[in-house]
Amino acid sequence: MCGGFTCSKNALTALNILYILVAFILIGVAVYGRESPLGANLPTIGGILACGIFLILISIVGLIGAIKHHQVLLFFYMLILFLLFLVQFSVACACLAVNMKQQEALAREGWAGISDAVKTDVQKSFVCCGFDSNNNSTTNSLKDPMEHPKCPNCCPDGNTVDCHCDPCMSRLQKTINYAFKLCGGIGLFFSFTEVVAAVIAYRYRNQFDPQVKAASAIINRCDYSY
Repeated sequence: MCGGFTCSKNALTALNILYILVAFILIGVAVYGRESPLGANLPTIGGILACGIFLILISIVGLIGAIKHHQVLLFFYMLILFLLFLVQFSVACACLAVNMKQQEALAREGWAGISDAVKTDVQKSFVCCGFDSNNNSTTNSLKDPMEHPKCPNCCPDGNTVDCHCDPCMSRLQKTINYAFKLCGGIGLFFSFTEVVAAVIAYRYRNQFDPQVKAASAIINRCDYSY
């Protein structure tokens, strides 16, 4: 019968195995992001990596609690999982609520913080030149953080007046918007699965193991026989 002890145990075990797989995916995405031109300088990459590691730890606690029906581990698992739901739900809603102007402000801040070599890699990868049309001047020293290196693939002889490539912001805008929506949607989905896992853990924690009950009944019969 689904909803009983065995069903709750199997459902909780399956959810925690799923969380472990998701955690490895998050860690893989973070490691891959650090190798990309912009990822190494984005603080969100470190946050994704931390979330992946934390999710592995809490999933292991839930998995052990589910297999052993450990009351203390299940209690802390429910508590931490509910707190994680609140944080993840808030972050997911914030990602979905970010508008184009806010995305551009974040991208501008990221562009100002990256090095000359990273800007060159971005310009080559996205076939663009400069951040936007207002900051399209080149310099070798990059004293202005919004300036950029030369674009030999876009501008003949480094002349930005005759440059035939679009600014990088126009190329990055769709990618950034898609990333925010994707992260927000996935985060929102998994935040609700954490509520389901907490409810199953609460139900499972208050259920009795039928094998233990059967063993207790046998012992009681043996006692009465004497």
